[in-house]
Amino acid sequence: MRHLVGHRKLGRTSPHRQALLRNMVVALIHHGRIQTTLPKAKELRKMADRVVTWGKKGTLAARRQARRVIHDRVALTKVFAELAPRFALRNGGYTRILKLNFRPGDLSPMALIEYVDTPPPAPKTKKDKAKKSKK
Repeated sequence: MRHLVGHRKLGRTSPHRQALLRNMVVALIHHGRIQTTLPKAKELRKMADRVVTWGKKGTLAARRQARRVIHDRVALTKVFAELAPRFALRNGGYTRILKLNFRPGDLSPMALIEYVDTPPPAPKTKKDKAKKSKK
């Protein structure tokens, strides 16, 4: 039985897993959505939601707690300046996980994790395709 086990090991040592999740949080903050495996996305959701909650508090102690997770100054500033006001009226559930197909190489279940209020990506027009083909 798995009593009192609060996380997935993801086949890594503890420091490797922590570094992986920290880097994924920074990538999620920068890009708004990332594609990863489903178990990693489920673990990332916990940490990403916690960081936004610290951003909503806005205190010095909350900033220091977020700094322990986010080792990028630009991402840390973005959490407190952009994400916290964006989710001011929402009580938790700041991220969404969308299941995708399986990865061709090893059939791992893939997922897209994004912030709830992220606008959809701009549709590509014929002009964009023509510019890429010229290069």
